[in-house]
Amino acid sequence: MHLQLALALCPVLSQEPDATLEPLRGMVELYSSDRAALQRKYGVPMSEHERERIEEFHSGWLARLEEVDFAALSKDGRIDHVLLANLLASELRRLAHERARDAEVAALVPFHAGIVALLEARREMRPVEGRGSAEWLAGLALEIEAARARWSEGEAAESAEGAVEVARTVANRAAGRVDDLRRELEDWYRFYAGYDPLFTWWAAKPYDEVSEALRGYARFLREKLAGIDPDDADAIVGDPIGSDALLDELAFEMIPYAPEELVEIAESELAWCDAEMLRASRELGFDDDWRKAQDHVKDMHVEPGEQPELIRSLAEEAIDFLELRDLVTVPELAKETWRMSMMSPERQKVNPYFLGGEVIQVSFPTDAMAHADKLMSMRGNNVHFARATVHHELIPGHHLQQFMTQRYRAHRSVFRTPFWVEGWALYWEMLLWDLGFPRSPEDRVGMLFWRKHRCARIVFSLRFHLGEMTAQEAIDFLVEQVGHERNNATAEVRRSVAGSYGPLYQAAYMLGGLQLRALHRGLVESGRMTDREFHDAVLRNGPIPIAMVRAALTGEELARDHEPDWRFYEGR
Repeated sequence: MHLQLALALCPVLSQEPDATLEPLRGMVELYSSDRAALQRKYGVPMSEHERERIEEFHSGWLARLEEVDFAALSKDGRIDHVLLANLLASELRRLAHERARDAEVAALVPFHAGIVALLEARREMRPVEGRGSAEWLAGLALEIEAARARWSEGEAAESAEGAVEVARTVANRAAGRVDDLRRELEDWYRFYAGYDPLFTWWAAKPYDEVSEALRGYARFLREKLAGIDPDDADAIVGDPIGSDALLDELAFEMIPYAPEELVEIAESELAWCDAEMLRASRELGFDDDWRKAQDHVKDMHVEPGEQPELIRSLAEEAIDFLELRDLVTVPELAKETWRMSMMSPERQKVNPYFLGGEVIQVSFPTDAMAHADKLMSMRGNNVHFARATVHHELIPGHHLQQFMTQRYRAHRSVFRTPFWVEGWALYWEMLLWDLGFPRSPEDRVGMLFWRKHRCARIVFSLRFHLGEMTAQEAIDFLVEQVGHERNNATAEVRRSVAGSYGPLYQAAYMLGGLQLRALHRGLVESGRMTDREFHDAVLRNGPIPIAMVRAALTGEELARDHEPDWRFYEGR
């Protein structure tokens, strides 16, 4: 059956929601499972047919939501309704942006349609014929070489209007798409090769030639059009998404601020951090030379082999601090089940610091690393920096989060947002500061390094996606304004702009933390809730936009077309 016919016959819902659940919870769980099934089924790069199928799916779910009697829903049901409608609208916007971005690279990958059609035929399990496949592959190799020849002429294509210059980011994105198509074509070939001897007899040689042609064309796009030195394994290009796409991302997060306003918030918080850093520097005897104070703290690292014991002791110290003050429920099983692993040198190129959850992944140098890299890794993961981050990764941070979200309103995992996930862990850094967790000026320098880092992430990530800051400028900014080791700053920027994280991910730490701090002030400092009640309620409402956590905790009346307008930041 052809894909378009399948679209016409395929219902929006695979079945009715589970009647034993609350209506909206049942719908959310059904949507989550159906969406996951479609994601497993589809995935052909640059496929407009598949994009149309996913659009139909989400549009159908929006229509299904319109049929729900919103007024009859419980408070939880109304929250789920608003969240699901918000997610569906966001997915449709994302598809539109994806279509536009693929349109930008289409001229650089003029042969993509044939590969896409071949891959779709495989998805539909249509039979192949060996000789016909070989002839198609031979023709594809010629198309690839023709594209390369066309773009080799002065690194521009001639059109009726004259030379068309290629943006570096677009050329690099096109190279990524060519790599995607090559990998999918390899999967297509291996599905038949050997299992169909006649196919292999005909297609083996033409396939090898096409695979090499695609590999060479991607290399050509990167080197000649994107200007990436093939010997520079650490080159960072990135792909800014622009103001409109950022606004769409913020709409999904229910944050009624423009990107430029969020940069201003970050700069305000950064100014507070700078003032506090100067105060700690003076206490340490370095006057206003905060860099010397920071270098002093960076040199306070443990010896090789001692980092795991340091992490264990810091984790237990944080738990004791929480329980002594009755700040949040910490289940005994959560304390029992966290574990530790050591991060490889390769992994540390992207994540130079700790990563967390049930397993805290520890960054520290290995014997195979270059001497300078060893020193930077030890300095970047010193005792006082670690004291400010172990609780971020474990308890009360990511491990406790994951433990609770698997046990309360688990259906809301589909709405997962870094503003809640990373914001929660960052919020605790701020709250513990206020509660006197830093015992010395060295501790405060460690905590301030991270808070400055979170502020800087907002500035450089948003300005990068607005086209106002390059990746190299972002690295320099982290080194000069925060005090990063250059290797670590490079890894941070690569992580932020390479595309493996969402465009708002790095901004979400501090902004999510500020949202939770504002909510804490309104509910706990006002006396309406205790610390423990507040923190337990945040965890039990799931990883959703914090504006919706606020609606749940305050009992806000929600309308079907609810549009949050919470301006959470009131300055220092």
